Amino acid sequence: MNGGKSGPGAGRARAADWREIRGRLETAREAAQRGWLPGPGETREILKARARALAQEPKPEQEAADALEVIEFVLAQEKYAFESAYVREICPLHELTPLPCTPPFVLGIVNVRGQILSVIDLRKFFDLPEKGLTDLNKVIVLRSESMEFGVLADLIAGTRAVSVRELQPSLPTLTGIREEYLRGVTADRTAILDAGKLLSDPKIVVHEQIAG
Repeated sequence: MNGGKSGPGAGRARAADWREIRGRLETAREAAQRGWLPGPGETREILKARARALAQEPKPEQEAADALEVIEFVLAQEKYAFESAYVREICPLHELTPLPCTPPFVLGIVNVRGQILSVIDLRKFFDLPEKGLTDLNKVIVLRSESMEFGVLADLIAGTRAVSVRELQPSLPTLTGIREEYLRGVTADRTAILDAGKLLSDPKIVVHEQIAG
């Protein structure tokens, strides 16, 4: 009458079901523990992976130290650049007044909002060949704590960041630029000039203030 619901076989079936359930619970518990607490071998692999990732990630402070922001300009069909930290401003060339009894590279003086600035021609300062047509209609005003002067340029090419580590030494075509005034040459042959060295050179004429 009660058929398959009674007898010793039914008891064995129920016992087998409980063993299976307990086995599944134990397996789940061990899996959960492994997920939160990896074994020694897994821990070593995780730490190695983290170390490799950290070694490949560039450090922001290191990138900032290696990057050099420059202002590029063209002079007689050659590309040059100054570190932007030394550039006060860029202005058009107006009313250049020649100065007698000055070195050939000092072309004259200009009035920039009440300041008298000497203007130099890098081609003559570095004894470079004056090749090609030139406009010379821009003045890059360089400054330091003790000196300011203008540098002539044909064209302002813009600003960009260059990596100091990627700068090359002087090229054969730049033999006229003395080493002390050259920070290096970029891959596209832009000569990065050392504005700090130029500003500290005693041969450069300093500016004077117009008397009020």
